[in-house]
Amino acid sequence: MDFDDLSLFVRIARLGSISAAARDLDITPATASARLAAFEKRLGARLVHRTTRLATLTEDGRALLPHAEHLLDIAAVAQAALGRGATAPSGVLRIAAPSSFARLHIVPALPEFTARYPEVRLDMRISDSIVDLVEGGFDVAVRYANLDDSSFVARRLAPDRRVLVASPAYLERHGHPRSPDDLDTHACLAVGTLDLWTFKGPDGETIAKRVAPSLRINDGEAVRDAACAGLGIALMATWCAAEELRKGELVPLLGDFPTVSTQTLWVIYPSARELAPKVRVFIDWLVERFGPEPYWDRGLPVT
Repeated sequence: MDFDDLSLFVRIARLGSISAAARDLDITPATASARLAAFEKRLGARLVHRTTRLATLTEDGRALLPHAEHLLDIAAVAQAALGRGATAPSGVLRIAAPSSFARLHIVPALPEFTARYPEVRLDMRISDSIVDLVEGGFDVAVRYANLDDSSFVARRLAPDRRVLVASPAYLERHGHPRSPDDLDTHACLAVGTLDLWTFKGPDGETIAKRVAPSLRINDGEAVRDAACAGLGIALMATWCAAEELRKGELVPLLGDFPTVSTQTLWVIYPSARELAPKVRVFIDWLVERFGPEPYWDRGLPVT
């Protein structure tokens, strides 16, 4: 494949117009259209639906796009190794991240990142489902799970601390639990399928307590809000409930039985000898922002 043709195709995909892509590349629309047609002919596939004003990707075009961008990234890395090419990170950066964490801690900080790297365009998918980075064409992903695939590299972002919480109103009505066994007499709120809560006892022993939730929601922020509303006791990540704990809307419970979490926040990316500049600066930015002690844990009223 010719890198000029790949660059033209990617610009058409991103700008949605052959004429706009031609202007971006300083060529005529007729030349751009002819080059695209020749590229499609060589590939034996139609990549773009053309109308008078718009250009949209076909199914084959959508399948090719992430690979075309990846090839252009590799070319940029090679040029950078020779001291050539763009001096600043640029291009489309595809990111996958958990929904609540992205909404609370990544998206609000993106103005800082985009101001620092204005030539990087962001394409983010937020979902609690684990996506296939290669098949989905993602450059990086933020995950809770430990890395179990040697084809990827992981960098630690932050510990994923958990705390048992309830609202003052709920505790006034139902009292404080004194041990994990007391949870049997309380309304418990679960995030998704996480109803096995693990604690460390006073003598260092591990206590695994399976609760019978009175409410189960597959979204951490919704469970946190339900706890604030006085619906019961919840096991929450501190990154999700930090503000409510600071404001006193939620109260930490069972200080003598701290919760045990084996999860860690990671940023993962496909293994490669060289990272595209846009990927490297985003990973470094995440590590700088969240580690080694995440800002949401500082000064929390959690024992």
